[in-house]
Amino acid sequence: MLHSKLPGVGTTIFTRMSALAARHGALNLSQGFPDFDPPRALLEAMARQVCDGDNQYAPMTGLPGLREQIAAQLQLYRGVSCDPDTEVTVVPGATEGIFCAITAVIQRGDEVILLDPCYDSYEPAIDLAGGRAVHVPLLAPDFRVDWERVAAAVGQRTRMIIVNSPHNPSGSILDAADLQELQRLAEQHDLLVVSDEVYEHLVFDGRPHHSVLQYPALRKRSFAVFSFGKTFSVTGWKTGYCVAPPALTEELRKVHQFVSFVAVTPVQAALQEFMAAQPDFPASLAAFYQAKRDLFCDALAGSGFGVIPSAGTYFQLLDYSDIADTADVALAQAWTREHGIAAIPVSVFYRDPPEQRYLRFCFAKGDDILREAARTLCAI
Repeated sequence: MLHSKLPGVGTTIFTRMSALAARHGALNLSQGFPDFDPPRALLEAMARQVCDGDNQYAPMTGLPGLREQIAAQLQLYRGVSCDPDTEVTVVPGATEGIFCAITAVIQRGDEVILLDPCYDSYEPAIDLAGGRAVHVPLLAPDFRVDWERVAAAVGQRTRMIIVNSPHNPSGSILDAADLQELQRLAEQHDLLVVSDEVYEHLVFDGRPHHSVLQYPALRKRSFAVFSFGKTFSVTGWKTGYCVAPPALTEELRKVHQFVSFVAVTPVQAALQEFMAAQPDFPASLAAFYQAKRDLFCDALAGSGFGVIPSAGTYFQLLDYSDIADTADVALAQAWTREHGIAAIPVSVFYRDPPEQRYLRFCFAKGDDILREAARTLCAI
């Protein structure tokens, strides 16, 4: 008889809502992907690399030239120096990198602190490693970390804490004080850290992104995970990277080589070429996405929704408490069918959902789509 290792896991909410949106011809602001093209030069580089480049296995750790470009970008944007050979690993998507980091270091019985709402891939990886997730809720409505509550959750078996900034689904960010608290806690209790920083370049209103790599005591105990898909609007290319000190990188690579072995070679080569030619491209993203956030939020003025503009990512939460008292999963499904607009219910990101009424909308869409979506929402 089969005994599932993940008995509570089914098809993700992202897949279900996108399928429902397609079935009903709804505007799909649920799953997080852009509906516009990536940079033309990047597409041309990809076509060139496929037709004229190397289509065989890359080195397990990633193309050396791409790892060098990653190191150069970390120096340019974070003021951080790293060794591309011993500290940078290219992976087929940030989710795989996070899975490998968790699997590499979590032993049976270890506890890992998660901050709810949290991305849905974290806990299954902990479960498969034999660990146990300990959930600590963020503080709504601004989704800040309650560090006293985090500290109280640390026990003798606590091995790791996972943080995510900019944060999916809430759009909140960690500031310098948060990173200092994380650093103090990690040092005090000898914790490892996985830092999900896939939206690092999507931080708004002139605020900086704070990476664990910029804090020396965190750097020596952290896996920092990033995504080319989010930065260059190529989510379907499923390519990211993990930066960690040599000892942690060595353990991550032991797992990575048996999960996927390598990321796709021509994708890596195209990214290497584009990053070398246009190293300043990521600096354009904050203004680009902030304009979309502002368009969407401004168009909702006068609606019944509670709107606190997202501080980062390309997601916007809307509080529908004054509109309906329906549970968010049922409401998201109903609005997709009845009003032609799809969103993600936020309760699915919690172990124990609080009495909150939020839906998450992706604003990485064309301006006309965002205006149409806002008109639909204002009419509800």
